[in-house]
Amino acid sequence: MTKLELICPAGTPAALRVAVDEGADAVYLGFRDETNARNFPGLNFSVDELAEGLDYAHAKGAKVLLAVNTYAAAGRGQPWINAVDNAAKLNVDAIILADIGLLDYAARTHPDLRLHLSVQASASNAAAINHYVREFGIRRVVLPRVLTLPEIQDINQKIDIETEVFAFGGMCPMAEGRCSLSSYITGKSPNMNGVCSPASHVTYIHQGQDLKTNLADFTINKFGPREQAGYPTLCKGRFTANEETGYLFEEPTSLNVTRILPELMEAGVSALKIEGRQRSKAYVRQVTANFRKAIDAAMRGERLIIDMDNLSEGGQNTTGAYNRKWM
Repeated sequence: MTKLELICPAGTPAALRVAVDEGADAVYLGFRDETNARNFPGLNFSVDELAEGLDYAHAKGAKVLLAVNTYAAAGRGQPWINAVDNAAKLNVDAIILADIGLLDYAARTHPDLRLHLSVQASASNAAAINHYVREFGIRRVVLPRVLTLPEIQDINQKIDIETEVFAFGGMCPMAEGRCSLSSYITGKSPNMNGVCSPASHVTYIHQGQDLKTNLADFTINKFGPREQAGYPTLCKGRFTANEETGYLFEEPTSLNVTRILPELMEAGVSALKIEGRQRSKAYVRQVTANFRKAIDAAMRGERLIIDMDNLSEGGQNTTGAYNRKWM
């Protein structure tokens, strides 16, 4: 049975310290530019801040993983090259990449730099993963949120590297590395610009007792006085089609795998990723502490289920595709 590594989000230096203090085995973060998929104002790290964060984490036995997980823009790839070079210079514990060109550059230029394959690469079968192992020497793959537990176990039996899966936080429309929905409304996508539904395009409008959420000039949802209002992303919009109103892509709900930790361990998973680099340090503190307790209990052969509805989108939790019954 594999020991699970707890990997927590660090959108800011304060969140990094909180995650490490609450028992994270590793944190993941990005530079303050378009090289990472959470390129929001007020988030992320400068080179100097990352150096300080590395010192803090390492002093307490935690690792730091740098996400350079967007795709380099044609003709102006220098920011991405700089990010890889700075990762190597600072001796981060691993760099998380999706772009094949950047993987090739990192493998050739910095052979001692540990490479992880981002979920943005959408590698969801053993043949694809083994290709990245052969060509670039990746040491871990972050699996897309589309696989069942038996499928994950089958992959782990056919590869010789670590697997990391998402454990808690917001769900996407199951198309990591391919989603461009946001760009149709805002002109910006997570894969190329590092932002999905940027806050600069978001407005909240009160209509009587209802709250309407807009993305650019489009209404994404309308909430009644007793409904929990979610952030307006197009994939989780509620629309009327054929005279029926509902969520066409994804419902606003959060992934939570605390109830299936023993099964993930049996499937050979090496690490659990908590989503939420754009969330507050209070969120990071609570979810890290809860998962630390749950993982430690699982290692003792116990199953600890913790209520985290207050941290969940829409106040709902799901195990997503892990327990998918349909094929």
